[in-house]
Amino acid sequence: MRIRPRYTLALLLAIGISANHAEAQQGREYINARSATDAGVPPFSGAVLVGNTLYLSGTIGVDTNQQVPPTAEAEARLVLDNVRNTLEAAGMTMDDLVSVQIFSSDVADYDAFNAVYRTYFEREFPPRAFLGAGTLFFNARFEVQGIAVRR
Repeated sequence: MRIRPRYTLALLLAIGISANHAEAQQGREYINARSATDAGVPPFSGAVLVGNTLYLSGTIGVDTNQQVPPTAEAEARLVLDNVRNTLEAAGMTMDDLVSVQIFSSDVADYDAFNAVYRTYFEREFPPRAFLGAGTLFFNARFEVQGIAVRR
């Protein structure tokens, strides 16, 4: 049976809507959860797992005293450790990432970030954006946000 081109878009939309509905029915699991009743904490959770997809909030690489490390490489390690820890809390690894966005207060730190970033993966690198940004919280150099899908 041949599907006519004008019906192809409608069929694709129906499949997409059905898949999104099925995922929404699977429930949500929050990682490092925060709620509207939690006073004095930033108003976001670390990540939310829906089905096999994990949506990670942006995270920065500051130490326990909210201080930025002296080098871009040290900060890259801290921020990527935060990402890895969130993934592990959901039973995933860095290799489960399917999309990554890095916000950088200075794109001159691109090579320093990449030197560290590549050591966190064992398989294919996910699609990624490295975006120049203005000042980040705590004067951080990097903020990383991502989406992971369990393999």
